[in-house]
Amino acid sequence: MRSITGAVLNMLLLLSTQNWSKVEAGNSYDCDDPLVSALPQASFSSSSELSSSHGPGFARLNRREGAGGWSPLVSNKYQWLQIDLGERKEINSVTTQGGYGSSSSVTSYLLMFSNSGRNWKQYRQEDSIWGFAGNANADSVVYYRLQPSIKARFLRFTPLEWSPKGRIGMRIEVFGCAYRSEVIDLDGKSSLLYRFDEQSLSPIKDIISLKFKAMQSDGVLLHRAGPSGDHITLELKRGKLFLLINSGAAKLPSTHTLVNLTLGSLLDDQHWHSVLIQRLGKQVNFTVDEHRRRFHTQGEFNYLDLDYEISFGGISAPSKSVSFPLSNFHGCLENLYYNGVDIIDLIKKQNPQIIMTGNVSFSCSQPQSVPLTFLSSRSYLALPAFSRDDELSVSFQFRTWNKAGLLLFSELRLISGGLLLSLSDGKLKLNLHPPGKLPSDITAGGGLNDGQWHSISLYAKRNHLSLTVDSHVTSASPLLGPEIYSGGTYYFGGCPEKSFASKCQNSLGGFQGCMRLISISNEVVDLISVQQGSLGNFSDLQIDSCGISDRCLPNYCEHGGECSQSWSTFHCNCTNTGYTGATCHSSIYEQSCEAYKHRGNTSGFYYIDSDGSGPLGPFLLYCNMTETAWAIIQHNGSDFTRVRRTHPDHPYAGIFEYTASMEQLQATINRAEHCEQELAYYCKKSRLVNQQDGTSLSWWVGRTNETQTYWGGSVPDPQKCTCGLEGNCIDDQYHCNCDADRSEWTNDTGFLSYKEHLPVTKIVITDTGRPHSEAAYKLGPLLCQGDKLFWNSASFNTEASYLHFPTFHGELSADVSFFFKTTALSGVFLENLGITDFIRIELRSPTTVTFSFDVGNGPFEISVQSPTQFSDNQWHHVRVERNMKEASIQVDQLSPKVQVAPADGHVLLQLNSQLFVGGTATRQRGFLGCIRSLQLNGVALDLEERATVTPGVQPGCQGHCGSYGKLCRNGGKCKEKPSGFFCDCSSSAFVGPFCSDEISAYFGSGSSVIYNFQENYSLSKNSSSHAASFHGDMKLSREMITLSFRTTRTPSLLLYMSSFYKEYLSVIIARNGSLQIRYKLNRYQEPDVINFDFKSMADGQLHNLKINREEGVVIVEIDESIERQVYLSSGTEFTAVKSLVLGRMLEHGHVDPDTALAGAHGFTGCLSAVQLSHVAPLKAALHPSRPAPVTVTGHVTEASCVAPAGTDATSRERTHSFADHSGTVDDREPLTHAIKSDSAVIGGLIAVVIFILLCITAIAVRIYQQKRLYKRNEAKRSENAGSAETVLKSELNMQNAVNEKSERVLLLIGTCDFTYTDDSLF
Repeated sequence: MRSITGAVLNMLLLLSTQNWSKVEAGNSYDCDDPLVSALPQASFSSSSELSSSHGPGFARLNRREGAGGWSPLVSNKYQWLQIDLGERKEINSVTTQGGYGSSSSVTSYLLMFSNSGRNWKQYRQEDSIWGFAGNANADSVVYYRLQPSIKARFLRFTPLEWSPKGRIGMRIEVFGCAYRSEVIDLDGKSSLLYRFDEQSLSPIKDIISLKFKAMQSDGVLLHRAGPSGDHITLELKRGKLFLLINSGAAKLPSTHTLVNLTLGSLLDDQHWHSVLIQRLGKQVNFTVDEHRRRFHTQGEFNYLDLDYEISFGGISAPSKSVSFPLSNFHGCLENLYYNGVDIIDLIKKQNPQIIMTGNVSFSCSQPQSVPLTFLSSRSYLALPAFSRDDELSVSFQFRTWNKAGLLLFSELRLISGGLLLSLSDGKLKLNLHPPGKLPSDITAGGGLNDGQWHSISLYAKRNHLSLTVDSHVTSASPLLGPEIYSGGTYYFGGCPEKSFASKCQNSLGGFQGCMRLISISNEVVDLISVQQGSLGNFSDLQIDSCGISDRCLPNYCEHGGECSQSWSTFHCNCTNTGYTGATCHSSIYEQSCEAYKHRGNTSGFYYIDSDGSGPLGPFLLYCNMTETAWAIIQHNGSDFTRVRRTHPDHPYAGIFEYTASMEQLQATINRAEHCEQELAYYCKKSRLVNQQDGTSLSWWVGRTNETQTYWGGSVPDPQKCTCGLEGNCIDDQYHCNCDADRSEWTNDTGFLSYKEHLPVTKIVITDTGRPHSEAAYKLGPLLCQGDKLFWNSASFNTEASYLHFPTFHGELSADVSFFFKTTALSGVFLENLGITDFIRIELRSPTTVTFSFDVGNGPFEISVQSPTQFSDNQWHHVRVERNMKEASIQVDQLSPKVQVAPADGHVLLQLNSQLFVGGTATRQRGFLGCIRSLQLNGVALDLEERATVTPGVQPGCQGHCGSYGKLCRNGGKCKEKPSGFFCDCSSSAFVGPFCSDEISAYFGSGSSVIYNFQENYSLSKNSSSHAASFHGDMKLSREMITLSFRTTRTPSLLLYMSSFYKEYLSVIIARNGSLQIRYKLNRYQEPDVINFDFKSMADGQLHNLKINREEGVVIVEIDESIERQVYLSSGTEFTAVKSLVLGRMLEHGHVDPDTALAGAHGFTGCLSAVQLSHVAPLKAALHPSRPAPVTVTGHVTEASCVAPAGTDATSRERTHSFADHSGTVDDREPLTHAIKSDSAVIGGLIAVVIFILLCITAIAVRIYQQKRLYKRNEAKRSENAGSAETVLKSELNMQNAVNEKSERVLLLIGTCDFTYTDDSLF
């Protein structure tokens, strides 16, 4: 219902927008009339003219009068051509030509506009392009559509560049139409109050449109309030618009909570700005100029309880005013409409519904100040000092985003180096250099680089100086030095190059920003005279215009990045966002556990970002790295929950909230190969379905918000459970166990695995209202396996083959990532074209990957060079990104290459062709090889699906082990899968996804592990185990042994390997703690002994041992630092290897005394990663994958050798206990065979009766205890939710015990009946 209501409201808002755009404009849509051709000569003016025949009046398009166009006296960037349209017009397009019959033309220009011929504003394209491309010759016409259009009276064309073979020459035309304008002027003390009829207004709807031009940075534009605190307020504050709509509040919030939505910036620039507010219920559209925000208001109701009046320009009703101070608006309002009512027209007609306070006029006053723009760090303005030499007095206002820059310099008399006034880290800093003394500094203000206007006043007379910043005075009196006298010239914003030597040197650079209201010696400087060249001089200035712009509006920092700016660019702070890059576009996290796994990561908690650079943020989950990677996502309902006393009119609803949003979960599920979630549902006289009418009594809800009535393990068929599919329900009349309505506990438990329905978000239970009726449930975490998009790939077999996809839209930010492998020398991976824009990624050469692009600033390309060839048939990863600030490319782990975007250049990437993958539209330079996991702005393309229907391209790609095989460690072998690979650890002493998890065991006293290679020599040829290579027919001339150990006991036997020919190898720790390796490869000789006695090896530390024998040469390495090579004299081969023993030896024959002694003591401590060639005895004992010839005696438990030997290592790891399983389990005979006489029968009968009575008594006691326990836990259920599972398990155990004992009793009774039916008893 909510979604339907929302859709209706959105449609109404859309219709309102369309209707009110017509009212706001007040014009016909046919707005392309030529506006210049019919103007009189007096409407044209210019900065200068080359001659009377080159005057501005000859600048009409396609006209040949005079010299065929306008040309200034000199060609420089301070020239301009101006047009007066007579009144404000709406201007939709402009065209330009060069001078007729000449080589004079303008190749680029600025377009400026004004309503008064003063305070000009530059027109911008794409929010950052200020210049227009002009003409390359005299006759061609260049046309530009202006979006948005300009509403102005005056236009000014300012040439930036012109023909190098000629001079500046222009002819122009502009197109548009008349513009309807009704204006009122408010002086900051006046306001309007509009009172209306309550029948004329809907309580849930408001539409307000207006334009405003502000003379001050603060003021209320409109306010409407009600008796209960509801209100709507639009306020200009520090040049930004703040809209607050408050509903359902008892009273207005305090001042610091007024901000509900902020839009716009620098709106106090004394230019017109448009506002549109549309409210329908809780939905609000807020538009300022070209920027729009949509949001929902806070509060309980859809309507606002407001009085039937609204104020404009201030708050007109003091009795109903807010409790916090708000200043009135100072400026002009134009075309003010409130719900279709023309407010200004009512004022003109003196309608009694309008109450005016203060002075209100119907013409807009024009600004009196002339602003300056310092365009670069080389800009400066030089002005002479006026009259009075005995004092210094300078004041001005400035605004900037830069933290540093020179504001003012003057070479004062008697002051060496003069006076420097500058910005440093947003603070004002005044430097004086008295002769013979250290420079003195005065610091004032702070945060002056916030883009707001700030007032500066500097006054000095003799030895007194004061510096005032925004009315805050900083004085220095008296000065330690000579008296201050005014200098000859003041330099604002910078100094001419090669002037004053080092006196005007400022390490902070020149000033970039705006200045106005410059006053010297209390006389206001006429800056128009400066522009005309009659006063002072300047460089790189724009006079009568403040060109500051807010580069953080809109905010191009993505994913919550914090935007800051300077005069020429913006910066994004990506700290704590989870993203990186110039605009915080790229995620620093992988998109799945599968991706983490193939970076070599082991199980643990990880942040994943399922859509990469898309809008969804990262979230934390657990990755369980097995042969495939499992993502485990938890929720708040992981405990057993018991439910009672519900019925259809009073249902129970359990809500599950996950550690990720539903959008994040959906993205994760969509990427996964398989997802599942276990739903354990227990019931006792609680049904899932009403069998009488077939209605569901319990159900669950998934992410699609649809009701599901199938249960764990079943396919998505309504009212089905696993037992119904398998045909093993406790009552075959039903499809679920719970529907049997038994009075004892049963369950319908299993895994839900239909991805489109996962995860479970709610469970509803309605049938626990009957006596003794109850249900319990437990929902497991969401488990998702693999990443089908990570392995999605295609093989390109011919250069002419390619895949095509819809146009890629990455106008402001675009990233492309993929894997490739090839043996080809070159080829295009990807290409997408526009009219002039394009992107292309290609293998330029065997060692070069290149990213080429053009967004309208000309083609660029950046390349990554590799010291090795990319055409090595290995997987390589490519990632490119282009945003407003830069373009970059990175391949594998090579250093990325970056191309900085040109300042104020084109930023929109505009493509319109199909996206070609693996080739180009021309079918040339196609790619040969494999491309995998292709993603554009976080969206994966399904290469395999498209490849199935494309000739020359095959879905999938084999050969992953060539790139990922190095992840398999410790002897693990990489094996290919259809999608990916896995590590085969069967020949390794390690386990885990990469064979990197060592198997360790704690050996108790007297314990051992014996691995038998063959039972005896005669059976060796039939052996099929791993020991087959050791059978008696072979001569074992080499072996590799590795192990790690930790112990404090001596003597100890670490390892003993024997043969059927009394040959052996023993590794022992002798009584003195030395490590000894004893080889006896000839039964008739004494063993060779390799002794390491440099320290005691029974020191409780972990030691690593490696033994490598090649015939008679043995190399021993200890702790990867000590190595010794020994030549054996006893022989070179083992014959018929019998067994390998770890720990205590059970047979001591034919060994030397030291080995026998160590074997008798065995080993107490920790052994780890034991391997003899490809045999791993600990792994065979503790992690058997198949039956193995291994015997475990005594206490051997899996434990980490990181813990000191002898401690409770079993508490740190999962424990496996092993014992000697020799002997029979039960040697007793059946009871019927034990009866030999009548007395035996009678005795047996008595025993049976007594046993039955004891069983019944025990059961009764147990039931009583369980009832008491149940009641106690039921009472505490709300206090301790975790006890529900314990109680339920206890009841289930009790129920099972009762059932088991009942079965035993029935068995005994049945046995007695069978036994005592002998006729001899009667």
